[in-house]
Amino acid sequence: MLKSVILIGGPQKGTRFRPLSFEVPKPLFPVAGVPMLQHHVEECAKVPNMKEILLIGFYQPNEELTRFMCSAQQEFKISIRYLQEYAALGTGGGIYHFRDQILSGGPEAFFIMNADVCSEFPLPEMLNFQKEHGEPSSFVILGTTANRKQSMNYGCIVENQQTNEVLHYVEKPSTFVSDIINCGIYLFTPEIFQHIGAVFQKNQQDMLLDEQTNGWHRAEAIRLEQDIFTALAGQGKLYVYKTPAIWSQIKSAGSAIYASRLYLNQYHKTHPERLATNKEGGPRISGNVYIHPTANIDPTAVLGPNVSIGTGVTIGAGVRVRESIILHGATLQDHSCVLNCIVGWDSTIGKWARVEGTPSDPNPNDPYAKIDSETLFRDGKLTPSITILGCNVTIPAEVIILNSIVLPYKDLNRSFKNQIIL
Repeated sequence: MLKSVILIGGPQKGTRFRPLSFEVPKPLFPVAGVPMLQHHVEECAKVPNMKEILLIGFYQPNEELTRFMCSAQQEFKISIRYLQEYAALGTGGGIYHFRDQILSGGPEAFFIMNADVCSEFPLPEMLNFQKEHGEPSSFVILGTTANRKQSMNYGCIVENQQTNEVLHYVEKPSTFVSDIINCGIYLFTPEIFQHIGAVFQKNQQDMLLDEQTNGWHRAEAIRLEQDIFTALAGQGKLYVYKTPAIWSQIKSAGSAIYASRLYLNQYHKTHPERLATNKEGGPRISGNVYIHPTANIDPTAVLGPNVSIGTGVTIGAGVRVRESIILHGATLQDHSCVLNCIVGWDSTIGKWARVEGTPSDPNPNDPYAKIDSETLFRDGKLTPSITILGCNVTIPAEVIILNSIVLPYKDLNRSFKNQIIL
């Protein structure tokens, strides 16, 4: 039997996702109309012999998480449990802390995946690859190709091209190492815990020798990438399965719009029923658009490409929406225009207002380009990126909001550009 573990992080993570992560834990933010985590859960549930999905993180158990788990269990008919860490233990520390839970029932292997990746999740392919490569207890990393410059922002993998064995692994190197990068999705056998255990013991000994260390450095805080993969590389234990399929990180709110585009595109194959079509008396749809059945949209509105509309959203006459995510309860009044933007829960955009951002898309001419995780400020100025309205923001009629971030519960009274509005 198999299990899956999804690492969901905690409240002090996902800071680049503010102000959207104030309202909902980042892993539950809707991407292409469903919570980010649902894409992972759905693919795990399709794998034959998958018995259980464990979520590991250090969020306090909350209503949203519980509601998501209940509805996903019913929909996908699989056991889903949340295991809460007592502190941030890193990608290896969390699974080591809960190793008994992961190994209960005796799984032959288990997947580990980060919650903030958007992927096709080629899990059955990884299982077949593991059977064909190395000994039965080998470990598999999902890899993809990046361009030379961007590869240095990720974990880089040097492989043996004949056998796909990982010869060398470096996390975020300072010079070019390899254009194969780590996708944050792994297939392990129970033997991985021996390797993590060895690092844990070494950390404990180091702490005993060095009593003066800061209290935060716990022996249990272990990073899979730096502490485990770097050591396992070149030992015939670690292999890389390269996927040509879609993959992106979801670190910032801008990357959520890009991930939404990738998933909406995939819906043609996986969920054609989620894509809106042009119907008599309905709005004009161009490209891929997801509309929740409870949304109320005027037939003269024009939506798309890459738009997702949440529950109970109201869209007035002549509204134009493109490359945006409109969250539940928002109202876009007549003739407003929303481009490259995330409109927060229960926000209102007035008549003839224009809310626009700058897309942070990868270079479309480079097939291996990934999304750049831009810093918020560059040369003392706000980097132009998508516009984000927090929850319950009110934009008055006939103003322009450009490349700005508006924190929750703001009533604006004029136009703004390139600003964070506190």
